[in-house]
Amino acid sequence: MHKTLLHLFLLATLLVLSCPGYSSTTQECVIVLHGLGRTAWSMSLVEEALDNENYLVWNEGYPSTSDNIEELSDSTIRAGLDFCTKKNADVIHFVTHSLGGILVRQYLQHNTISNPGRIVMLSPPNQGSEIADLLGDYALYHLVLGPAAGQLGTGEDSLIRQLKPVKGEIGIITGDSSSDPWFSPVIPGEDDGKVSVESAKLDEMSDFITVHNGHTFIMRDDSVISQIVYFLKHGNFNREASLPTHD
Repeated sequence: MHKTLLHLFLLATLLVLSCPGYSSTTQECVIVLHGLGRTAWSMSLVEEALDNENYLVWNEGYPSTSDNIEELSDSTIRAGLDFCTKKNADVIHFVTHSLGGILVRQYLQHNTISNPGRIVMLSPPNQGSEIADLLGDYALYHLVLGPAAGQLGTGEDSLIRQLKPVKGEIGIITGDSSSDPWFSPVIPGEDDGKVSVESAKLDEMSDFITVHNGHTFIMRDDSVISQIVYFLKHGNFNREASLPTHD
């Protein structure tokens, strides 16, 4: 009797493993993109958490202050895709901070990914940033932050405002606690010191949460990182989890 039950259990297990869409060897890759003027180190805690969840992770620096958005998007994302392809990834996700999210949107305007996964954006200036409007006429702004910074304005003719909706499951996390209070007076509504809460949103987003954190260090908060992992796994954020209450 016991042997019969064992055989039935083994048979059922084999049937489950053979079902379409299920694979115990699925390789999921995550392309991690830092923000303007930052380095791969800024996303190192995100990388570590994803490593611990057995994702393949590409987290490399790119010259965010040297090239424009179109050039950065093409070269950087292709490098990440090459990494994932060489690792034989079955699914490719993105986790981005600030400018990194714009690079993904720009890339998807003209390219498709054959095995797309989910996208998590942290504090993306999806509708532009008033900081770029404020400082855009100053040569020092462009000298320090480069050509991509000049494309982040809120004007209707800015590159950001010309981007069309992209397909995919997109989760956006942004902050409402300013880490740069000297900029907040020129940003309408709640903001994280660089980007307003409303500016972070996209019509096509799948889920959106606001946390009590600022633009500069949002990617290094454990609660935010937990939400990133949760979205990659489930396609939505965990509303029952505690959210950051500090900057």
